Amino acid sequence: MQHSPITLEALLVLDAIDNRGSFAAAAEQLNKVPSAVSYIVQKLEEQLSVTLFVRQGRRSILTPAGRYLLDEGRKVLGVVGNIAQQTQTISHGWEPKIRVTFDTIFDVTLLLPVLAEFLIHHPNIEIDLTEEVMNGGWEALIEDRIDLLIGAPAPVPSQQGIRATPVYQILQKLIVAHSHPLAHQNQPITKADIAQYRTVVVHDSAKKGVPWSTNVIEQSQRFYVDSVDHKIAAITAGIGVGFLPVGRVQHQLARGELVAIEVTDAHNQTDDIYMAWKMVNKGKGLQHLRTLIDQLVF
Repeated sequence: MQHSPITLEALLVLDAIDNRGSFAAAAEQLNKVPSAVSYIVQKLEEQLSVTLFVRQGRRSILTPAGRYLLDEGRKVLGVVGNIAQQTQTISHGWEPKIRVTFDTIFDVTLLLPVLAEFLIHHPNIEIDLTEEVMNGGWEALIEDRIDLLIGAPAPVPSQQGIRATPVYQILQKLIVAHSHPLAHQNQPITKADIAQYRTVVVHDSAKKGVPWSTNVIEQSQRFYVDSVDHKIAAITAGIGVGFLPVGRVQHQLARGELVAIEVTDAHNQTDDIYMAWKMVNKGKGLQHLRTLIDQLVF
């Protein structure tokens, strides 16, 4: 690798001169003699064959080339500072990043305030938030692609080393647009009544395992989407009907845009959904995040 004349020390010197306005003031800030600061800048200018500063009165002003070098150099200084900080964080048992996935059936707006509170306490920990569907979330956890799974549906996989606790209950009912024929049919209806209409189905996001499905109406035409939010939008648009968590469409139900239909032979009881993680994950950040979620009443 070719040796670069641009060192961290040189970037710190340029940063100090730009902030303080003169070589002498920068030397004071860096606890160096002014001649040492001048030597570092002069040597860098010679090696790069550029002029980095010009004098304007008593101030030393960056040239366009010097401004570019410092702007890019400050990015490097920021990265190096973060590396040092993250190294210290990891040495004390705190992870630099926590990968969180929520199942699409779970309303992520309930989780975001918890994450906001967590980041107030741990601003140096990155959160990587993604969405999965049904078996896709469990698969991601088993394959160590994520650290924490929120809102995962039953059944909990039998693999050893997974810990799962119920965090929320959902009630699913058949939801249709107000303009849909089923909205004006005598209730309760049966699944056979639904079969003649198009149903909206969310794809399981599992890539390797057997896809799961719930409340699928056999023999009906289907319209597939990637998330519950898309399913709500499709049902509201009149594309089809489908079972949805009642809590996710309360406002649309109250406004009369959507209608909840009682189905005699459908699964209308409340179901637990889970928070899950690998028991071998002992990171302090993950432990604190789980505690915050446990304390929350959804």
